[in-house]
Formats: sequence, C-alpha cells, structure tokens
Amino acid sequence: MDKFIIQGGRRLEGTIVVSGSKNATLPIAVAAAILGDGVSTIHNVPLLQDVNFMCGVLEVLGAKTQLENSVLTIDPGEHAAYEAPYDLVRKMRASIYVLGPLVAKLGRARVSFPGGCAIGTRPVDLHLTGLENLGAQIKVEHGYIVAEANKLVGSDMSLRGPSGSSVGATGNVMMAATLAEGTTTIFDAACEPEIVDLANFLNAIGANIEGAGTPVIKIHGVKELSGTKYSVIPDRIEAGTFMAAAAITKGDLLIKHALPHHLGAVTEKLIEAGVNIEWRDDGARVTVTDKLRSVDVRTSPFPGFPTDMQAQMIGLMSITEGISVITETIFPDRFIHVSELNRMGASIRIEDGSAIVKGVEKLSGASVMASDLRAGAVLVLAGLAAEGETTVLRVYHIDRGYEYIERKLAAVGASIVRVS
Repeated sequence: MDKFIIQGGRRLEGTIVVSGSKNATLPIAVAAAILGDGVSTIHNVPLLQDVNFMCGVLEVLGAKTQLENSVLTIDPGEHAAYEAPYDLVRKMRASIYVLGPLVAKLGRARVSFPGGCAIGTRPVDLHLTGLENLGAQIKVEHGYIVAEANKLVGSDMSLRGPSGSSVGATGNVMMAATLAEGTTTIFDAACEPEIVDLANFLNAIGANIEGAGTPVIKIHGVKELSGTKYSVIPDRIEAGTFMAAAAITKGDLLIKHALPHHLGAVTEKLIEAGVNIEWRDDGARVTVTDKLRSVDVRTSPFPGFPTDMQAQMIGLMSITEGISVITETIFPDRFIHVSELNRMGASIRIEDGSAIVKGVEKLSGASVMASDLRAGAVLVLAGLAAEGETTVLRVYHIDRGYEYIERKLAAVGASIVRVS
C-alpha cells in the first residue's frame, strides 16, 4: 500500500487549483449512463478512485465510459443489465445512486448494499422510502436491495432523516422522478451545491426540475432524456481543505476555482479564527498574519458547516491556543482521526458527540493511519504543520476524494512524497 512521507514545518505559498467535485460527478455520471439516451461528455471530472469505481459499476450495467484528461464520455448503450453486484458496490457507498435510475429506466433493479468509508451508520432507509413513495416495490434478499415497478408515479414526500435532509436520498429520488408519471414534490430536500449541480445536469438532458437548492424541489416527469455536454462544479471540500492547509502552515495560498457561495460556513469560521480570506474572480487568497484564535464549530447540513470539514477544523484547532468544541451532528461517530492526532501530540478528548480540543504549541511527526477519506486529509494537514517526519499510511482512503493531493501540495512548498 502507498504511504505519504511528510517533512513538516514548511510554509505553503503559491497557487493551488481545485479539481471538479467528486460528490457531484458520481450522481451525474449515473444519470448520464442510465437515464440518458444519448452520449454525454462531462468536463472537469476529477481523476479519483471513486470515479473509476463508479465507471466500473456503469460498465457492468451496459454503459461505455472513457475518462481522459478530466473529460468523462458516457455512452448509455443498450441498458441491458439491472444488477449492480457486491464485488463492485462494496467499494463505494455512492453506488446506491444507481438504484432509482435503474427502476425508472428498466422497471427493476438489484443492487448490493453499498460499502465505503467506515464513519458510522449511514442507513439507506430514506432512499428506499422515497422510491416506495413513487410506486416501487422493494424487498431485501441475500444482501441485495431488489426494486421493481411497472411504472413510477409522482408523489409528495419528505426526505428528512434524524440528522437532517439526506443528500443521497434527494439525489436518488430526484433522478428516478425525472421519468415518473406526473409531478413529484420533495419536501425537506437537501440544499447542497451537489444537488443543484445534479439538477442542472438533469435539466440539460431534458428533465424538468425546479427548486433545487431550496428545501422544496419539484420534478415534473418527462418521457425521455438525452445526452449533453456539461462541466462539473469545483469540489468545495477540497477547496476548504486547502484553506485549512494554508491556515495550519501560516501560509499564503491562492486557491483557484473556490466558490464563495459554496464555502460560506467554512470561511466564516476561518475568519472568526483569524484567517485572512480575500475573494477574487478566480478564487480565494488565504493568508495568516496574526496568531489564530480558538473557535467552536457545529456541523449541520448545507448551508451549515459541512461534516466533511470537521476533521480538518479539528486539526487546525489542535495547534491554536485556547479550547475549541467541535460538535458533530451528522455522523456522531466520526472522530476516529482524534486518536491519531493525539499520537502526534494533540490534546483532544471526545465527550457527548463533541471533540474538546485544547490547543498545543506544536505537533510532532509520527506514523499515523488514515481510517477514512477526511480523516486521512487531516493527518496530511497535521503532518504539514508538525515538527519532524510524519508517515501517513493507507492513503488509498485519501485517493478516493483528492486528486493528486501530494503533487498539488508539493507544488506550493510542502515536503511530501508518495512511497509505494
């Protein structure tokens, strides 16, 4: 397995470019491969393991895919298959996105329960409830979700779960409803930018969706969908991670393609902590000129502070004087990275769904292990700031969501190398 070796203590300076959004690309690729009846060309696609995994799933379902130079070409093919097997789906949770489109297009689907990052229980109940509301009959057998429907019919429904609106369920139901008969109204819909991007893509191939980005989305069913050319939005979590990298190294980075309306809650907390953020037409310049201040953070669905930036914020607060309370409301078990940060000299304890972070003067390099995508990212950030050498193991987790992160960081002054 590959690992990163980082020599810490170097200030990051220069320009770093944000790649396309992983969490927007995956459902868009599914929509293009299953719902569309023509070839789609999708630009600004990140070269990531998760994208490769999804292409593998779509190939098994009969589509033809080609990813080259950040351009993904998808030919839907003959829509011959309706089963997404365990060997592929187990690698990535987003594979559940094929469920709704398969039922809408073929009238049936057989999809293995998905795998992916181990960051606590993430049930698919809302996905199934939403499809049942559209008229699908669903059962579970031998580890597979089996869904069937002679036709889907528009319905009114809420997709709010215990931790708020479900991004995955909103996307899945929205895709399925594009070919349903009549109008579907999703109340308590997820408002994330990735949902807006998916809706924009679906409209580009002939769907009729309104309200994406608000809590109420209306999908007026159409008879068929086509292909198109489309460009995916920048990855807001990668942008936020690089903002944290500039802050934790007291650096000066121009983060190109970062979008202010996607990063409001993140920038608000960074500014509160004393980070300087200057928005420009091509991105954000992030600098640190004074001592940083501790801040409290509470994760919540968009437009709140994203759970996918929780780990990075803990890393930054771990070397910021004072005490910070980082509360996780989306995935209460998402604190596996804390024990690894403590091995590097951080002072963090978990209490009632919150991380209590007492800032220390410095972190010390150590051998640490990534347990999931964002946990891996914060260990890289900690290594950049730490004194001495840090080895980050299991970087395949990081490769799932960051395109060539070591190359991007090395280009702005980090001492980081990948070792096989």
